[in-house]
Amino acid sequence: MNRDLRFPAGLYGVTPDWHDAGQLEQSIRQAAAGGMTAIQLRLKNLSPEKRCSIARHLLPVCKNLQIPLIINDDWQLALDIGADGVHLGKDDADPAWVRSKLPATMLLGVSCYSDLARAQQMLTLDVDYIAFGSMFSSGTKPQAPQAATDILTRAQALTQAQEPRPAVVAIGGITTDNAPSLLAAGADSLAVVGGLFMTDDIEQTARRFSALWSNTKAH
Repeated sequence: MNRDLRFPAGLYGVTPDWHDAGQLEQSIRQAAAGGMTAIQLRLKNLSPEKRCSIARHLLPVCKNLQIPLIINDDWQLALDIGADGVHLGKDDADPAWVRSKLPATMLLGVSCYSDLARAQQMLTLDVDYIAFGSMFSSGTKPQAPQAATDILTRAQALTQAQEPRPAVVAIGGITTDNAPSLLAAGADSLAVVGGLFMTDDIEQTARRFSALWSNTKAH
């Protein structure tokens, strides 16, 4: 099922709001060593100059690790530095307009929360993944409404007609303990912030997450 995906299945790391490029690099390297398949740089509270500086620092690191670097919100920054993609929420730029500005090779992911109608609309815009959540209570976004796990199953059905198939991504409060239920419901990729980067051993945590996909394939 996963071989035709536009966006890689697996552990999708999302950076905490850290402002130190060295700390971010070290953490990304550790997660990649554990099998992380993509990383989203999410820096909400920085000046555009500082955000650009960190993104430029991390891009060659990610290229060397062969992991797509996705920029949260700032599609112009992603385009300017040659990042692998951009992620847009409902309060960001219009995805249709952004898609028209990006090269065809650049990945575009969108937040759909618990809104299947939004997901259906986004799928007409040549997006590479549709993300749902918060799936569980989240320390990153404690006020975010939760989505039922069955939305992943319904979203998975929506994507089947497209080739290559956009990925279904789950986000919000995900840990190695609750992740299996999301994969069983239809998630291709799990976007994880605290459950990965706020742990004592990032590499080992990433390995535990990554093993879930191996176990799924084995069955």
